[in-house]
Order: sequence, then C-alpha cells, then structure tokens
Amino acid sequence: MGGASPTTVDEFLQQCKQSGDAAYAALRSLLERLDNPQTRSQARIFLSQLQKRFPTKESCDQCFQTYHFRIEDVQLDHYEGYQGRKKLTMMVIPSIFLPEDWSFTFYEGINRNTDSIFKDRTVAELGCGNGWISIAIAEKWLPSKVYGLDINPRAVKISWINLYLNALDENGQLVYDEEKKTLLDRVEFYESDLLSYCREKDIQLDRIVGCIPQILNPNPDAMSKMITENASEEFLHSLSNYCALQGFVEDQFGLGLIARAVEEGITVIKPAGIMIFNMGGRPGQGVCRRLFERRGFRITKLWQTKILQASDTDIAALVEIEKNSPHRFEFFMGLSGDQPICARTAWAYGKSGGSISHALSVYSCQLRQPNQVKVIFEFLKNGFQEISSSLDLSFEDDSVADEKIPFLAYLASTLKNNSHFPYEPPAGSKRFRNLIAGFLKTYHHIPLTADNVVIFPSRTAAIENALRLFTPRLAIVDEHLTRYLPRKWLTSLALESTGTVDSLDDTITVIEAPRQSDLMIELIKKLKPQVVVTGIAHFESVTSSAFVHLLDTTREVGSRLFLDISDQFELSSLPGSNGVLKYLSGTHLPSHAAIICGLVKNKVYPDLEVAFVISEDTSLFNALTKTVELLEGNTALISQYYYGCIFHELLAFQLAGRHTHAERKCENVQSDDMIGFSKSALSVLNDAELSIDGVENGSLIHMDVDQIFLPVPSLVKAAIFESFARQNMSESETDVTASIKEFVKSNYAFPTDSNMEFIYADNSKTLFNKLVLCCIKEGGTLCFPAGSNGNYVSSARFLKAETVIVPTDVNVGFKFTEKTLTGVLGTVKNPWVYISGPTANPTGSVYSNKEIGEILSICAKFGARVIIDTSSSGLEFDCEGWGGWDLEGCLAKLNSPLKPSFCVSLLGGLSLKMLCGVLRFGFLILNQPVLVETFYSCQGLSKPHSTVRYATRKLLELRAQKPSILSDAIVEHIRTLKSRSKCLKEVLEKSGWEVLESWSGVSVVAKPSAYLNKTVKLKIPPKGEGSQGNATKEIKLDDSNIRNAILNATGLCINSGSWTGIPGYCRFNIALEENDFKKALDCIQKFKEVALN
Repeated sequence: MGGASPTTVDEFLQQCKQSGDAAYAALRSLLERLDNPQTRSQARIFLSQLQKRFPTKESCDQCFQTYHFRIEDVQLDHYEGYQGRKKLTMMVIPSIFLPEDWSFTFYEGINRNTDSIFKDRTVAELGCGNGWISIAIAEKWLPSKVYGLDINPRAVKISWINLYLNALDENGQLVYDEEKKTLLDRVEFYESDLLSYCREKDIQLDRIVGCIPQILNPNPDAMSKMITENASEEFLHSLSNYCALQGFVEDQFGLGLIARAVEEGITVIKPAGIMIFNMGGRPGQGVCRRLFERRGFRITKLWQTKILQASDTDIAALVEIEKNSPHRFEFFMGLSGDQPICARTAWAYGKSGGSISHALSVYSCQLRQPNQVKVIFEFLKNGFQEISSSLDLSFEDDSVADEKIPFLAYLASTLKNNSHFPYEPPAGSKRFRNLIAGFLKTYHHIPLTADNVVIFPSRTAAIENALRLFTPRLAIVDEHLTRYLPRKWLTSLALESTGTVDSLDDTITVIEAPRQSDLMIELIKKLKPQVVVTGIAHFESVTSSAFVHLLDTTREVGSRLFLDISDQFELSSLPGSNGVLKYLSGTHLPSHAAIICGLVKNKVYPDLEVAFVISEDTSLFNALTKTVELLEGNTALISQYYYGCIFHELLAFQLAGRHTHAERKCENVQSDDMIGFSKSALSVLNDAELSIDGVENGSLIHMDVDQIFLPVPSLVKAAIFESFARQNMSESETDVTASIKEFVKSNYAFPTDSNMEFIYADNSKTLFNKLVLCCIKEGGTLCFPAGSNGNYVSSARFLKAETVIVPTDVNVGFKFTEKTLTGVLGTVKNPWVYISGPTANPTGSVYSNKEIGEILSICAKFGARVIIDTSSSGLEFDCEGWGGWDLEGCLAKLNSPLKPSFCVSLLGGLSLKMLCGVLRFGFLILNQPVLVETFYSCQGLSKPHSTVRYATRKLLELRAQKPSILSDAIVEHIRTLKSRSKCLKEVLEKSGWEVLESWSGVSVVAKPSAYLNKTVKLKIPPKGEGSQGNATKEIKLDDSNIRNAILNATGLCINSGSWTGIPGYCRFNIALEENDFKKALDCIQKFKEVALN
C-alpha cells in the first residue's frame, strides 16, 4: 500500500485500478494533502478533475467496478424557498456502506423535525458510513458540532475526504454559511465503537442519531476479528450490515447493537437531549418501541415506509431465531404486499428470486426523567449489566413513572455509593422521619421534628403495639381497624374489671365501633374505655370539629386516643383539606392523643406499607420506640427509602424557610385518671437494655445491635435492585417456599414434608413474638438458656409470657446440656424450649449434631415444644468436628411413642445469610396442625413485600449453585469475622477482659474482670449552652453500669450482662464497617486507660 503519491488523474486511476486496497492507499495519500492547509486547495481541485472524468451514472458505476471508488452527487430536495445547497458531493469505496434506501429513509425522518432540532447543538452520528448524513445535518441545520462516528477505520477516512469535498468548492475555496463558518468548523469524524469516543473525551451531546446494523451475523466468528484499516474489504463492509451479540435481551431480535447504543447514549446525552434512530420493522413495531420505552424514553415515530430487504444481507440468523423461539419476524412480499410473512418464508421466497421488503421507521426518543435515568444506568454499567434485561421503565401512567423512576435512581445511587447499609435507630431512619416532619411543616404548617415521629412496619403493627403498651381493660376500636387484631381481644367479654389492670392475665377487650363520630362518642361516654382507636369518616374529615369533639370526650373520660388519618392523608403537592392536620397547625397535639398514618397510597407497589405515629409527648414517643424494637425489630429500611423518595420529591423544589408558622395554642390539662403505660410493660421497658440513640453531636459505634454492617456483595445489591425494577412479577417468581425447603434441607436436614406449614414475615423477630403469644395461649412456659439474645427475652416478658432462665456453664459455652435442661423441664408446666442454633446468639458457641440430638431427646421426653432459631447461624467459622446438623436423623432416633405436645418449629432469618442488613426476611416452619391454628389466630403479622420475596428467592437459588459467587462472598465474610474475633479477643484480653472463645456468628462475649468494683472518674457531658465540660463524677464499676461507663468515656455501645443473661458477660458485635471496627478497638483501649490508669 506504499509508493509515491500519484500526481495526475491518470496516474491516480492507474494505482486505484490495481485493487481495492491500492485504491484506498491512494485515497489516504490524497487525504493527507487535504489535511495540510498548504496543499488542501490543490487537492480539492484534483478531486474536481477526478469527478469530471465520470459525469454520468453509468460512468460512475463503471468507475466503481474498475477503480474501486465512486464520486457522485446526493440530491437534497429541500422545501420551496430553501436557500442552502441542493446536493452534496460524496465518495464511496467498496468496504463501506453505500447510501441507499436505508439511509435515505433515515434522513427523510430527520428532515421531518423542526428547523431548530439541530441548530447550535452538539450532535453525534453513529455508523456514519461515508459521512453524508453528518455533513447534511451540518449543512442544513447549522449545529455547533457534529461528530461522525464509525467503527470502520476506512469509513472515517472517506468521511474526511467527503467533508473536504463539500467544505471547499471546485476551485478549492472554502464555502461559508450564513454564520460565516465552514463545514470544517462544524463536522469531525472519528473511529469509534458506537459512542466510545464521546465517552472517553467526556463530550456531552444534545442529539444522537444512528443508522446502524440490526441483523446478527450468520457467521458469529467473523465478528470477533480485529478491526483495522488493513482488514479485508468484505469484512469491513459486513460491519455495515451485521452486528454481533451484545449481551442484551434484544439480541434475540437482532437489536442488541441498538440497545447498547441507547444505553451508551444515556450516559452522554444532555438532560433535554434527543436520540433519533432508524429502526427496521422486521422484529415488529411493538418490539422496536419497547426497546426504548423500557429504558425510560418517550418515543415519537417521525416517519415510516417500506424498503426492499438489501440483497447483500443474509437473514438466515433471523430464521434461526424463529426456529428456537415463538417470536415471528415481519417481512412482506414486494413493496406492495400488506400481509406479513415470517423470516423463514421470506428467506425461502428471496432464495427463489422473489423480492422481500420490511417496514422502516425513524424514531425520535427523549428521556422522561433524564437525570434519574442516567443515575440508574450509571449504576447498571458498574458491574450490574446482567440485570438490565429486567429493567422496565415503561409506564402508561405518568404518575407511576414520577414515583418509580426517582426511587430506582435513589436506590441505585444508594447501592452504588455505599458498601453497607448504615445503622438506623428503632424509631426509624432519621432521614425519613425528618422528611415526614418536613412535609407536615411545609404543606400543612405543623412545626414538628423527627423526634415527634415513630416509624412502624404497618398501621396494624402500630395499633397492636400501642394497645399492648397500655394493656387497657377495655378499648374501643373503629370497625375498619380491627381486622388483624388478635381474635382473643375481639371475643373477650370481660367488660368488668376482675382484678388490677396489670394482672398477668393479658385480657384486653376490644369493642368494635362505627367510624361516624357521633356514634363513636356516644359509645365512649357510655363504656368509658381506657383507649380509643378510630379513624374519621370521609364526610367529617374536611373540618376539625369531629376531631376536636373526640379529643374533648376522650380527655373527659380519661381515654387515650389514637386517631388514624391513613384514608385522608395525601402524598401530593396539592393535598386535600384535612381537618386533623388543620387543627394541629394551630394547636399542640394533646399528650393523651397520637396520630396514626399508614402509607399505602403509592402508585407503584400497592402492597408496600409503612406507618408512622405522631406524638408530641416525649414519654409516649420513647415508649413507642422501645415497643418497635422489642416487637418488630426494625421497620424495613427499603420501605422507608421508597416513601422517603416520595416525600423528598414533594419537598425538593420548595424554598427553605419560606413558610412562617403561627404560634400554636397549648393543649388542655390532661385528666388525672388517664391510663398510663401498664406496669408490666413499663417494668420491661425500663429494665430491657435497648439501643442507644439521641446523641446529636457525635457518632456512636454500635456493637450492641443484631445487624451486619459488612460490605454487601454485588449479587445481593443486584437482586435488591432487580426486585424493584421489575414489573408484573408472577406469583411463581415471588414464591420462596421451594427455595426455603432446599435451604433448610441442605443446611440443617430439617424434614419438609407436605404436612409442614411455611410462614413468612419481615423478619424472624416478629415470628418469634407470635410464637410467644402461642405459648401464652397454651399456658406454656418459655425456657431460655442463660446466654440468650436479650431482646428476645425482654420481648417475651413484655408480652407477659411465663419465662424461665435455664442455668448454663462457661465450660460448655453457655449452651443447654442434658443435665441442666432435665432439671428445669421436670419442674415446668407445658414447657417451650428456645434454642439459638447451630450458632448460639450471642456467645458464638456452636451446638454439634450430637448435642442437638441429646437436647431434642430430653425435650421429647417431657413433651416440650421446641423453637430452634437459626437466624444467627450460617456463619460458622472455626469449629473442630462441626459437620452440620441432621435434624431429620435426630428426630428419627427419638423413642416412640412421643408425647403429642412435642414438636420442633424451625425459625430463621436470611439477613445474616445474605450478608445484608437491609434485606430482611424471616421464615417459620411448623409441623403440628394445632400449633398452626393457634399461630394464625394471633393475626397482625407484617408479611414480606413481593420485592423482598423475589430477591430472597433469587439469592437462595444463586447460593445453591455450584460453584457460587455468592457462596464465595459468604466464605470471604466468614474469614473476616474469624479474623476480627481473634483480633478483638487479643485486644480485650490485653485490656483486662476474660473472653469466651467464639466459633461462629457476629458477636463475642467477654467479662470485664479487671474492671469490676473499680472506682473510676468519668466526665459529665455539659448540659445547656452555658455549662462547662470539665465536671466529673466517680462511679464504682459493676455489671449494671459498665455499659454506660464505656459509652460515656468512649462513645462505644456494647451490651452488658443484663442483656446477655450471663452475669458479668458483655456482648460485642464484630460485623461492623471496617473503620468502625478499628475505632471500636481504640475505644476499648481508651477505656482501659481511663478506668485502670
């Protein structure tokens, strides 16, 4: 391809005649002269002379055959009165795409846009071929810049020649437009795989146009060759006709390259940008539209016609797709045919000499919410491309899009930017509570703060928790709100008190009442209930008079009032009039009243619920927060994220501080005989060692929570995102039962026959609490080992269950033994035995298969009901001889006949198993019909949302694969936990603690031997603006104050012996974020310096 450059037209033609490669070499030399300003004019004149040699179409065709190039005019028939040029002069060579019907139709579609479509815009053309469309756009619409891009290096070189051909006239002089610019100022051409050039150069585009291949190459191996300008003409030309598999679901229709172009375009298109693509109608118009719509585009069809299928394009690949799928492509016989035929018929007809055609459309596409869609695709391209096929951003209703797209963008951003999910207090995410308070302040002029808002999983949970908190002898509840309350409450007739309110008999009698306020008030006056839970009828909700009447009446009779406003609460920028909120804008909420609101009115996920309770009474706020932690665990974080996004969208455009709030009137004095918290509930709440919150000006390190803060594996993030991105999930896709069966069978060999009942909830904690209620209903006694999860023990006591703590010994890791269990079960009526295993929480000890078999044998002997809680298991990291459990084998060995009361229930959760604190899923397997019936009578269970079930099912299936990337991630986390357990043990022992060896799980227990009975001086935090921070106090360290002493001295939160149930032994969670774990170790050493030095 070397040699001296020809100097005359004849010499040039003689070189070109040798071969296509020789012609390209000659043209490349000519381009070098055009690129040089010194020789540019003469080179352009040379091209004019060359063109004049072939003045007719026939001579041009002959030139192409003989000399391997052609120069001809492309006519631009503009509207009448158009002053621009009427034609372009263009060169083509055999190895690039020839201008034909495909590209002419595309230009006609572009031409249907308004004249301002490209004016002063930055434009990219994909698959520019010989550059004629890029040049035509620049000529007609005067864009700021056009980037013509093509993967074929020869096409780019010829495009530059064509640019010079049209930027200079036949005399080699520059042609200026009305803005005194030339085409050289407006157009550039680059070799680029789709938009790679613009992405690498960070060029943001106003417009992207594309006319690119939409048929899979019948020879896939050919597409894997290196693309260079020295490649064969046949291969380079095939790049214009065929595409390779791109890894998109649209590959099956030959549209994978378009799909990749669209997704790359999303990253570089400006928010108001437009993409215009040529779309062959072969896959069908619905398929073509969906490619764009599911990626968040609104589309407009600019132009549609029929064109003949190019004779040099083999449609065999489409025939093969039809053979392997139910899809049928759409062709026509000739241009006049109107009945579609499939690809196989079209292929046969074409092979027999017939002409076949297909529809060709030009689509203009614009993102409906560009900034959010960009965030979503930025997330997907960072290792989550495999889930893009599940993404569906097509919506018939714009209001649905306005909710779902911002949420998916927020979720994508959160998953991308955070390696783990942060600790959130039991009262709910501080951000979410602030957003609720901000909405009420902005739209309803109620000056509340986050400390007036408590989050619950559902309205039902909020109502039940409130009733348990007060344990009223009699409660009146709106008939619309009683559906999920315990049947026992709704069937009790104990209207007259038969003892103290705080009797151990949990007799709450609930009377159903109509919602109409005058009837409700009549009942309140007659029955004098201690708690009233009601909504307000729709016709009474506009004004505040019904609410005021309820407030006055309940205060007079000494009733607590919980008012439900769920039906009237609108998440809208123009919320309707609401009498309750109107009242609160001018008057403080009285201390005997609270507002309940269930959020269910979303457009996208109708079964996704979160509720909040508003109280301006600090004691009620604190008590409700504690009941959430004890009875619900925590409200699902992603549910809070979803509704938080809706609140954020309604607040984001508001000007801060614009609304002034009038001074509100204070409440009337509370009645002296108003019911308080039940004594039993208050006793448990005061004694229970719950999460520490409320530190505003310093971050606490939480080693006192049952959560995991390790990096979330990418597969888990992908499953979470996909579950929300999907639309119209089938029941089979969200049915987790088969996966759970396989999970418990492979991990614990637990029998899962047809008699088993599988029950699911937001987390294992709520399932445990329902089992506690079953125990109470059966008159049972819950037996915990000393060394149990303190929250579980406290919640059982809060629910008023009979509990017994079974003594355990440090030498066996504080586990149950045959001897200790036998001694207790012989003295207990109707025993229920709680076992945390295989991993015991919080000690990290592990029950062997032999040990669990012996324990089940003892339980069977006494007819105990057994709850095996596996929710802390699955992360066993260092146990000699640990070979897993075979519960089916253990149960088979038990001596018959078994007492009818004996049964084993398997409780579990997948938060730890999936290494994710945000994906919470609890399961319970029951195998006794009587217990199943009792369980369902308890009602009020917060069930996992369909998105959680989908993600859980997908992850369990991934975990079961061999080899499994998810299993590898779990193994890596186990290594981390093992290393941390060892590291923490070393630091604690050097700091004067006795550490129990941990073999599994996320926590370590240790005894502060060197600190007990030591007197230490601690700084007292300053109170008030004028206080000094130098005050100190002396305390004598013991099991009851070691937790607070460490907290005050270092900001580290741990659990003391009152939580672990083992006198003197504290609990440390090791599954922290890396930096927090390092800080925790520093805090332990710091406390040593404070206390022992």
